[in-house]
Amino acid sequence: MNKRFLAAGASVAAAAMVLTACTPPGGGDDNENSSEGSVLNIGWNEAFRSMNTQTTNGNAVSNSIVTYMMNDNFGFYDDELKVQDGALGSIEQVSEDPLKVKYTFNDDAKWSDGTPVNAADLALTWAATSSHFNTVKSNANEDGTLKENSSDTVYFDSSVVSRQLIEDFPEMSDDGKSITFTYTKPFADWKLAFGIGPDGVGVPAHIVGKKALGVDDPAKAKDAIITALKDEDTEKLSKISNTWNTGFDFTSMPKDEDLLVHNGPYKMTDYKEGQYLTLTLDENYTGPKKPKVETVTIRYNGDPMAMVQAIENGEVDFTQPQATADVLSAAEELEGVTVDSADGATYEHVDFTFDNGGPFDPETYGGDEEKANQVRTAFMKTVPRQDIVDKIIKPLNPDAVVRDSYNQVPGSPMYDEIVKGSGIDGFEDVDIDGAKKLLEEAGADAPTVRIMYDNTNSRRQQEVQLIKESAEKAGFKIKDVGDVNWGSRLGDGTYDASLFGWQSESTGITDSDSNYRTGSQNNFGGYSDEKTDKILDKILVAPEDKQAELSTKLEKQLVDDAFGIPIFQHPSLVIHRDTLKNASTTTVSPTIFWNYWEWEVN
Repeated sequence: MNKRFLAAGASVAAAAMVLTACTPPGGGDDNENSSEGSVLNIGWNEAFRSMNTQTTNGNAVSNSIVTYMMNDNFGFYDDELKVQDGALGSIEQVSEDPLKVKYTFNDDAKWSDGTPVNAADLALTWAATSSHFNTVKSNANEDGTLKENSSDTVYFDSSVVSRQLIEDFPEMSDDGKSITFTYTKPFADWKLAFGIGPDGVGVPAHIVGKKALGVDDPAKAKDAIITALKDEDTEKLSKISNTWNTGFDFTSMPKDEDLLVHNGPYKMTDYKEGQYLTLTLDENYTGPKKPKVETVTIRYNGDPMAMVQAIENGEVDFTQPQATADVLSAAEELEGVTVDSADGATYEHVDFTFDNGGPFDPETYGGDEEKANQVRTAFMKTVPRQDIVDKIIKPLNPDAVVRDSYNQVPGSPMYDEIVKGSGIDGFEDVDIDGAKKLLEEAGADAPTVRIMYDNTNSRRQQEVQLIKESAEKAGFKIKDVGDVNWGSRLGDGTYDASLFGWQSESTGITDSDSNYRTGSQNNFGGYSDEKTDKILDKILVAPEDKQAELSTKLEKQLVDDAFGIPIFQHPSLVIHRDTLKNASTTTVSPTIFWNYWEWEVN
């Protein structure tokens, strides 16, 4: 899947609370040894906001951890990043030329209202994420928020490049039990294209049909969705896309139970805005997953030290907070608590904005691309990456190193080859004199750079201060525009450099496509380069023996264009009370939730 989640470690609580002041249903000391009545409390730093994890707003780990427990899938990643078979059904390649991939649903795959999970659900997901049915390229207000489609426009708020390779309407069996997609060209990650991990098959098509088209009967509602897609009925697709875009967004327990329809073992039973969300085993679930914990409550707080306090007080059993030296030290002092630390999946990076009239935008220099590139490169030369790692990360992980790849984790098979050939080694050390020279050549006198980040995050506060001190030595003026609501500002043009983390939901080579491709979902800085797009096209269809070479070309282009700069791999802390058995994590979303059915509370 060509998408990355805003990282859990980079997220912020929608409304922080003092954990000791509020005990939601299922909390306290009611834990029992048996499955019946067992309760697990998990601490998380950002609140849930959408059941649709494939929209721009829904694309966040805070949502995926919930939808993962509420919905089955065709496959998931284990703690060794191996894809295991999911509970929904099977995936098979039925033709190599052209590439055809068939998804077959199990007989017991049902939505919680009894409606079968079937081909119509996956067809809607393909249609909504392929961009094929959009009649406009964007539907955003000036502040970046989403407009509602008018009766003569269609815009689904998602774009997955791999799904654009499926141009023909998929073939669906008469009974709806299978759906076959035909690709226009080979696709390297076809096994990962749909249904792997938290997204599942997406939101239920019959609920979309009910809300958008007023069709109450589930089977007829699905038929209405398929007919509208096949007929390319703009008026109906406008309503369908509006519902798909925002109809599944909510920040507290919805009165409309249709929004909670799911196909997995857990159902949502309570949600107090910004405080906690409770999931309970669904007694009507007939699928193969059999979790051992009856009730899971996710408690929200953006303060990692508050999470450690909650663990100590017995209000939280399991958490994966933002890792700092203080958090690690405090957690290690607790009795009856296990603390595991290692490299996580998230990596820190600085990205630039190319299209906002700021210091990194060519339009600021009369359209002179070279001058804008010089200013961006100058800033990259001032980012004190090694200093950040030494002062902030090594106290947590003594083996931590500067990350020199945009797309590969240090130690991965392609990492050394990419780093050697990308030119990133030119930024190994801070080069103030080099930065000054570039600014002088560009005629950029004391350019102001607005840095946007989560200003409630102590680690990022330290990073920004170190960057500020270094950049100002070269002549930049740094303006702190940090914001607790940083995530909602991504792409709105009100900043010139952003500091946050990416966490992948896939190991596929095409996973980073949407970060760099012109106009793609995660390309928040407006970066657009024809050479990069062509390299990405080749990566989509790359055979295994060409993947390292093409990945190196991609990263060299990003370095040459001064896209931004990677800094470090986030250290990961997994903290849990010893009463919880089988606690684990994996380095893709949904991290510590990956094996929820194995959890046991003693």
